Amino acid sequence: MKIEHLGLQVEQPVEMAEWYCKNFGFTVKRDFKNASKTLFIADNSGNVMLEIYNNQTVKTPDYANMDPLLMHLAFQCDDVKGTIKRLVDNGAELIEGPSDSPDTDDLGMLRDPWGLAIQLCKRVKPMI
Repeated sequence: MKIEHLGLQVEQPVEMAEWYCKNFGFTVKRDFKNASKTLFIADNSGNVMLEIYNNQTVKTPDYANMDPLLMHLAFQCDDVKGTIKRLVDNGAELIEGPSDSPDTDDLGMLRDPWGLAIQLCKRVKPMI
């Protein structure tokens, strides 16, 4: 088996999907014009999807006040420092980083404009 998608209950699914498409190169695979405004967006590998929706029957998690160690989306990144600058210029908030040591992984932790923690990773030795 392999993971098809990760579902995220958010307040503004359409706007969030647009931000990830603009800033991470995601593409919309399905856009349900339903009350939940459900969108499936895929990364540029085409192998990983996020389902972003707003279902009024459940509470949206308070991502902005969750410790990033509880949950974060991690992205492989060749230029952590440059990507942090670009994301901050487009509404993200820097939490920490970039770590910049040739002997360790280069990491950065941010929050997207909706408070969801995102991590940028340039691994010394790729994990996958």
